Amino acid sequence: MDAETQRSIDHSKHLLKEISENTSVPRNIRRAANEAIAVLENESESPAVRAQNVIAILDEPSQDPNCPNFARTRIWQVSSLLEPIRD
Repeated sequence: MDAETQRSIDHSKHLLKEISENTSVPRNIRRAANEAIAVLENESESPAVRAQNVIAILDEPSQDPNCPNFARTRIWQVSSLLEPIRD
């Protein structure tokens, strides 16, 4: 894995951790953030597969009307960081 891909994954994990630790974010969205972190940390899959899985996991929470704006922005940031990752 190249350095840029690793940086994107690390930054994504940091943003997701901010969401998962914020108690003002609804529980289902925090749960999705934790699930996404676990997927990113699973090194048995390629970085591209992990990135696409996380984007899929975060799709529903990003459209949730109960999602606070700052959390939605973070989710979109994560998706933007992970979209360019390819094998």
